[in-house]
Formats: sequence, C-alpha cells, structure tokens
Amino acid sequence: MATGCYARRARQELTRIDGVNLVAGSNENKHLLRLISDASHQERPVAPDKGTRTPSPPAFRTRTFVKVQDGCDTPCSYCIVPLVRGRETSLPASEIIAEVGNRVAEGYQEVVLTGTKIGTYHNNGIDLKGLLERILAETSVPRLRLSSLQPHEISPDLLSLWADDRLCPHFHLSLQSGSDPILARMRRRYDTTEYEQAVSLIRGSVPDVAITTDIIVGFPGETDEEFEESCRFCQRMEFARIHVFPFSARSCTEAAQMPDQIDSRTKKIRTDTMLALAEESARNFRQRFSGKTMTVLWEQRTGDYIWSGVTGNYIRVFTESKEDLNNQLMPVKLA
Repeated sequence: MATGCYARRARQELTRIDGVNLVAGSNENKHLLRLISDASHQERPVAPDKGTRTPSPPAFRTRTFVKVQDGCDTPCSYCIVPLVRGRETSLPASEIIAEVGNRVAEGYQEVVLTGTKIGTYHNNGIDLKGLLERILAETSVPRLRLSSLQPHEISPDLLSLWADDRLCPHFHLSLQSGSDPILARMRRRYDTTEYEQAVSLIRGSVPDVAITTDIIVGFPGETDEEFEESCRFCQRMEFARIHVFPFSARSCTEAAQMPDQIDSRTKKIRTDTMLALAEESARNFRQRFSGKTMTVLWEQRTGDYIWSGVTGNYIRVFTESKEDLNNQLMPVKLA
C-alpha cells in the first residue's frame, strides 16, 4: 500500500511497483480502512483522487478528522506540498459545520480540524476564528482540537476562544529549526524571536496548554553550531512533544538543489540527539501534571484490562478497568 502526498502526485508510477496493491492520495487517508477492505476484493486498486468530499465512514474511533482547508501559497524551500495540492482553498463554513455535526451524531467525542495551513482558513468572509465560533455555537461537539498552526497566526483574538473548555489546550506550532539562518534558508515566515513571542502569548492565555512542534535536522548547510543552537532553543521552549525528522530531499524543491547536503551519518547522529532531547522534554511536561485531575478521552483497550486515552493537552494516560471505558470522557487524577 502507498499513501501520502507522493501517492497523490505519482499514482500511475506507483501502481507499476511490485508489492503495491493499493494507492491512495493524501486526501483519501480518512477512508483507508474502507479502501483496504475493498482492496481484498480487487486486484491493484487505485483510490479515486478527485479532491471531492465523500460520505464519512461509520464511527470506529473516538477521534475523527475534518478537513477545512488545503493547499499552500507560500512554499518552503524543502516542501513538495504546493506542487501536489496547489493553491490555498478553504471549504465553506456551512459544509464544515454540517460534517462536524454528522460526526458528533455518529458518536465521535473529539473532532480535529485539519488542513495544509488551517491558520489561513478564509471562505466567504469567515476566517479561522469565525469558523471556530460557529462550530462551537452550532454543534454540540464535546471536544475540538486544531492541527498545525504557524506562529504569525496566533493572536489574542483567536486565543480568547479557549475560554470555551471544549477547545483542547493543545497547539501544534511548527518550528522546523531553532536557528534563524536555517529558518531563512527554509523560507519559513518567522524567526525564533517571533516564535518565542507566540509561545509566550499562548501560555499566558491558555492554562495547562501543551505546545508541540516539528523539527527537521540535517537541513542542507546546517553547521554543528546551528544544530546546537536549535537544540538549545527547543530546550528553552519546553515542548510537550517534538516530532523529529531528518532532512529528506524532495525532487523539484529548492532545498534538493542546495549545496552542502548533510551526509546520512551526521543526520543520524543529530536525529538521535534531538530525539533524546524530545523524550526529556515530554517527560518533564508530563511530570508537571502529576496529581492533577484532568478530563481523559478513553480511546482503546491495550491489554486485558488496560485502557489508553488522552487528556485535552495530549498527555497519554493508562488505567486498569474491567468496565468498558471506550469513547468516554472522564475526570481522572493523574499519577
């Protein structure tokens, strides 16, 4: 099976590879279970990639994803997404609200709004803040979470909505590097000073908030000093979680043609270093909530009587119970 942005861009090429019996574009991810089931009755199926919305599948999880936006008008030097998904487009608010309402009716307790750049959502005069206001006012969604935002998309106006505790105190704020020269070469639209200001604004407005991020290590030309600078910045930000990625060149991107590509051994060393920092940061964040009572959405049973769930600020929690906790929101005192 092949899925993701590359599958959307090179569908026919992938269908010719031995061992690939299902090709699904990135816009089909939420239907993968149905597609996999269908694949068992077909030979080398290829999912349709028409960019249209299809009916949601039957409820099988406690959390569901609703796409509100797609595309990007400000490509980074390393990113293939603008070539695959095109210009920014936002779905009508009425359509999104209807889908959120349908998912809630199906029994989902948490809805995650997703998109390439959801912070740029704009349709018929409604921006992201307006969309969130309407979802909260017009649906009974128990828990609403946002996917990735950019630092310049954070404002006091937007953060004021978190007075409604249905909005999860969790912001995934993409960083990619904690070194300003690297950020400039990546063509990110902020520097570390602006990023830190956004983090400070969030933490001053949203109690118990988790801030998670993405980091790319081994970007072309990254020196030892720049990597160390990135590590120090991540330590200072005290992230709840860091997703670490070694740089991988994508054809047709500016970064793939840059000089001073980093060798695989150096990228591996830097990845391991950043992963160790990420684990320490996550552990420190979790420890801050020991003894605190928080609402947990129980998602699945991982053992005979062991249940796994997440808090609103995305702390993974486990408990032992013979009762069926699946899809329940419950106050829990964290150990």
